[in-house]
Amino acid sequence: MDLPEQPDRDERRRWQRLKDEIKENLAELGIDKIGFASADPFWELKGILLRHRELGRESGFEEPDIEKRVHPELSLPDPRSIISIAVAYPSKLINPPQSEQGAYRGIISRSSWGEDYHRVLKDRLSRLESFIRRRVPDARMESMTDTGALVDRAVAERAGIGWSGKNCSLITPEFGSWVYLGEMISSIPFPPDAPVTEECGDCTLCLDACPTGALVGPGQLNAGRCISFATQSKEIIDDELKEKIGNRIYGCDTCQTVCPKNGGKNWTHHSEFAPDHERVKPLLKPLLTLSNKQFKAQYGHMAASWRGKKPIQRNAVIALGKFKDESAVGLLRDILMSDKRPELREVAAWSLGKIGGDETVGILGEAMQKEQDKRVRSGIGKALERLDCKPFIRG
Repeated sequence: MDLPEQPDRDERRRWQRLKDEIKENLAELGIDKIGFASADPFWELKGILLRHRELGRESGFEEPDIEKRVHPELSLPDPRSIISIAVAYPSKLINPPQSEQGAYRGIISRSSWGEDYHRVLKDRLSRLESFIRRRVPDARMESMTDTGALVDRAVAERAGIGWSGKNCSLITPEFGSWVYLGEMISSIPFPPDAPVTEECGDCTLCLDACPTGALVGPGQLNAGRCISFATQSKEIIDDELKEKIGNRIYGCDTCQTVCPKNGGKNWTHHSEFAPDHERVKPLLKPLLTLSNKQFKAQYGHMAASWRGKKPIQRNAVIALGKFKDESAVGLLRDILMSDKRPELREVAAWSLGKIGGDETVGILGEAMQKEQDKRVRSGIGKALERLDCKPFIRG
């Protein structure tokens, strides 16, 4: 294969000037940090991805074609560089609402506070593309964020945005890991930036704090064990994960909140990401009766809505069980007896079993008599067994 022709000295100066001009206008573009990298294939990454797949550690949300994740030229023919951008987001709630008896609340992870970051990143990359096109009208560009083929973290690391942390987050010296990442493959041969040399050192706080042990090693994530991925799954999840989810109704921030590089960092300069307290720490019981239209109206602008309302409602049911909220028994009974979604009925049985009491035993026994789904029957049986109700189990 012929190697791409290298730009001469004048051309290199031209692209360096444009690169400098872009960096001088980051505030206007709404970008907090930018880096430039070569568009060479990510050969080392390929081996990591293949091994990850062999071990069954994928989430199922990533691009399934590993070749597309490794080869930028499969997204844009004849690429000459990749631009990586980072946009910082907030990490703290000021005077958030608190759970009270009978009015318990869930929590949505910081990555879904405010406007859906996919839309915001698309806007920032569009601004950058327009900025470049005004100066290079014939430039070819292909932009993407985490719904694209490339691995955002690998691109950002090569471009000098930050380093890949042991918690599998991209950590920047300036903003910690509280950043969204996006990239643009370009036909322009921008001079590359140097990678960041700072690393995590001997620190293992994130690995030690992971509630499920999903961080199986530095920079190694078993997505099937990760609470963040579990909260986004639409499937029935095992009881051990239910216990660990707690009141998280979307995502998990534990491995980031314990990171010393994030200490004291809270970025509020992008108004799009300002959190609505009642949205990011919502009351749990009202979530269970939302129609599709109501859910879209209240949460459709947030990244947490991308999987629809079923995972959110299932996680809210789990949280009510963890809180042992007796005031939710009626709602949980309605779900167990009438909801068309087996994933919701199964977890309602689990939560009723956690709450306990004579009323819940009667509800579970009644449900066992009418339930046809084997997975839900199993869940009811386990709940009754925990409550030591063997006659109902045999029935």
